[in-house]
Amino acid sequence: MLAILLAHAVAALLAPLVVRRLGRNGFFPLAIVPLASLGWVIDKWGTVETLHITWVPGLSMDIDFRFDALSAIMAVLVLGVGTLILIYCARYFNDDEPRLGIFAAEMVAFAGAMFGLVTSDNMLLLYVFWELTTVLSFLLVGHYAERATSRRAATQALLVTTAGGLAMLVGMIILGQVGGSYNLSELVANPPTGWLPSVAIVLILIGALSKSAIVPLHFWLPGAMAAPTPVSGYLHAAAMVKAGIYLVARLAPGYADSPPWRVTIISLGLLSMILAGWRAMRAYDLKLVLAFGTVSQLGFMMVLVGIGTRDAALAGMTMVVAHAMFKAALFMVVGIIDHTTGTRDLRKLAHLGKAAPALAIIASLAAASMAGLPPLLGFVGKEAALESILETNALGHWSSIAVVTVIVLGSILTVGYSIRFIWGAFGRKTLSKPSPAVSKMHKPGWLFLFAPGLLAALGLAAGILSPQVEKLLTPYSTTLAPGPHADYHLALWHGFNTPLLLTSIVIAGGVALYIAQRQISRLHFEHPPLGNADRIYDATLRGMDTISMRLTGATQRGSLPRTQSTILATLVVVPLFLLIIDTKGGGVDLRMWDSPIQFTIALMMISAAIAATLMRNRLASVILVGLTGYGCGVLFALHGAPDLALTQFLVETLTLVIFVLVLRKFPAEVDESKAIGFKWPRAALAVAVGITVTTIAAFATNARNTRPIYELLPDAAYDLGNGKNVVNVLLVDIRAWDTLGEISVLLVAATGVASLVFRNRRFGIAPRVADAPSVIVDKAAANTDTTWLRGGDLIDPRHRSLVLEVTTRLIFPTIMVLSIYFFFSGHNAPGGGFAGGLTAGLALVLRYLAGGRYELGEAVPIDAGKILGLGLALAAGTALVSLFLGAPALSSAVFEFTLPLIGHVKLVTALFFDLGVYLIVVGLVLDVLRSLGARLDAEIEVKAP
Repeated sequence: MLAILLAHAVAALLAPLVVRRLGRNGFFPLAIVPLASLGWVIDKWGTVETLHITWVPGLSMDIDFRFDALSAIMAVLVLGVGTLILIYCARYFNDDEPRLGIFAAEMVAFAGAMFGLVTSDNMLLLYVFWELTTVLSFLLVGHYAERATSRRAATQALLVTTAGGLAMLVGMIILGQVGGSYNLSELVANPPTGWLPSVAIVLILIGALSKSAIVPLHFWLPGAMAAPTPVSGYLHAAAMVKAGIYLVARLAPGYADSPPWRVTIISLGLLSMILAGWRAMRAYDLKLVLAFGTVSQLGFMMVLVGIGTRDAALAGMTMVVAHAMFKAALFMVVGIIDHTTGTRDLRKLAHLGKAAPALAIIASLAAASMAGLPPLLGFVGKEAALESILETNALGHWSSIAVVTVIVLGSILTVGYSIRFIWGAFGRKTLSKPSPAVSKMHKPGWLFLFAPGLLAALGLAAGILSPQVEKLLTPYSTTLAPGPHADYHLALWHGFNTPLLLTSIVIAGGVALYIAQRQISRLHFEHPPLGNADRIYDATLRGMDTISMRLTGATQRGSLPRTQSTILATLVVVPLFLLIIDTKGGGVDLRMWDSPIQFTIALMMISAAIAATLMRNRLASVILVGLTGYGCGVLFALHGAPDLALTQFLVETLTLVIFVLVLRKFPAEVDESKAIGFKWPRAALAVAVGITVTTIAAFATNARNTRPIYELLPDAAYDLGNGKNVVNVLLVDIRAWDTLGEISVLLVAATGVASLVFRNRRFGIAPRVADAPSVIVDKAAANTDTTWLRGGDLIDPRHRSLVLEVTTRLIFPTIMVLSIYFFFSGHNAPGGGFAGGLTAGLALVLRYLAGGRYELGEAVPIDAGKILGLGLALAAGTALVSLFLGAPALSSAVFEFTLPLIGHVKLVTALFFDLGVYLIVVGLVLDVLRSLGARLDAEIEVKAP
């Protein structure tokens, strides 16, 4: 199973290259991948295969696959129809089709994602594949991105199915937590009981119903017909829309008797069958006729698999297989009609059956199966459905009769729009000669007809050989409870019985409905009699936009102080209110300080904070704020945390430099006349926030009733991460995932800041001395003084400090050596990649302050973006290498060896992850210096006389 997924992933990556090299014929080699995978499925049919890979057991994210009878049925449809669709694409598209390689990659990837979905046993893994199919569907439906209809359809499908998927995820988490397992096989075998699992089932059903386009979440499917026809034939006939059917069928053995199960599935399924069948009778686009018909039949199949009995499950699986065959074939037929005639409007087609008899035969066979006519598989499935519902005791006598009545009405509509499809596409109509579109058509080649022809023929063969088909479907149906009578068996002839009588009524009613359809078409409804879901969808989006605009307008007034005040007031009110109403009580034992030095430092920090609020000089305020940060670092050191203290000092220093760089563009003094609001309310809020944070910390500390985790960290750091520095081991090993996420955010923030400053384009490498204007170079050449820094010669003598240049020249190498020392020693002593990167960054800051922007270019003649990218690549690459070595992602390995002169060396692979952190910090500092420093300096030079 894992090999099949990897094969599809590799094929998807290679698809653009294959299609670029072979053109549309590149679909042929790509079809080999699902075809070979289908061979594996056939070989393993009747067996149960499982695959377990431990990944994140604490989050129940183990990779569990299970291939059983139901997975086999769905995999045959996914891979078999997928193979034929790829072959069909080789003649549907032209070589000049835009983005054809990307389209091929998405189709192959979708086949792999669907296979992963139907074989996933872990619900969280299933959800990943579920949403992957949603994203790929969005891309495929929106293939013609230049068309507004395609963009709207893709967005609509994405919003509806994603919203349903999120509801399903909540339900899965509830069910997994209550049931004690996230594996479907275990939850179905031992279903939990109670009201909470019922809520979970409803949420899961919302996801299933949205994916399978069941009313009221059905409207996205007809809109998705804006996609290329191969997408409609695969995703919206055989694969994606079957995902909801599959999930219901998977859960039915364990949850069919759950209180909300049948009432939700059967009522909405029947409503879908009638509503969509009625809409299919009124559509003129052949794809829309099939789209509404698909919604109708999905409702029918949902009812069958949702009843939860053995015979109904057999009938449901028969209809699932039959539907995949005839509907995929019919969609491909429509694609051929559109491709050869240039239209899908049944009003513009006449005498097509005479012009393309082979195509007409294929379409007639597939439509006959859709209508449930013998001897095709659609007839066998519909007979089984009627018999299983009439004989079931799961619904009650009168409920069974009501369900059968609605199914008969829906089947009459199915026969009606099936006849309408065939006659509208291939009939003579009232014309004595072919319509203009048909007269200009070009004949489809045999390879173009191969895929739909094979599916139509398989529908006929499967109907005739239905007892053999039953043997393939029975292993799943037997997992459900048997009915009150002997188990039903698939066959073309069961004698004269009630299902046969009902089928006769369906056929006669469908023919009569089609004959009367002219009268129906004359009614010319101004508004759809059963409502318009698209309009409801649009109204919902408009309402959400209005609410969001009003809410944003009320809370985001454009005032930063007001926004901050709202956030901070919420921080004060909510936690303190919860503490006040806490009924458990519990005292707080506070120890103010361990030594007078701590009290002195705290008093200095408080004084600096108060003074910062009173100062009018911006630079003085920044220095006072920095003093509070340095005081915090001293407190860390006094509490025995030198690593935290070192990081605090470095960060505070770098922050101070950044503030100074920014303040160059501001006036030195604050203009009190332009101040917003009053100081005392803001001061009171600040004090309240401080008290709140202190109170929460005190309660959190005193709430501990077990052994503190920090007592376990030193041993865990050494045993698991092979390091003595707990902080560094946490960052690069134990919680390396957090660090990877944080440095990714840091990289995005650096890119965003630089983009905002540069506006029109990013400056890569900081300018070097050779890039300086000739005027500045000539002035520097006239200076005969000793050159300590090359960039310093280009600074205006009025702003040049010889002492700073000499000092920088002397201590810069020392700081860089210290930076490297911090980097290498950090795993066992204070330091690490973050501290080392900050130290190197401060060395660059010193070079910039002493020698200006040209000196910065001389110090690091490398684009900051490349340094950031290399750092992220190293950090992420460490995770991937661990996986390829068979270890958990970002886990460390240890290598010990002896080198001459150096001696015994113990190398931990987390060092490479730490190197990525080091480079990202250096790149970030360099980016800040380029954007807030060198870029602003360039503007000042331009304005200078």
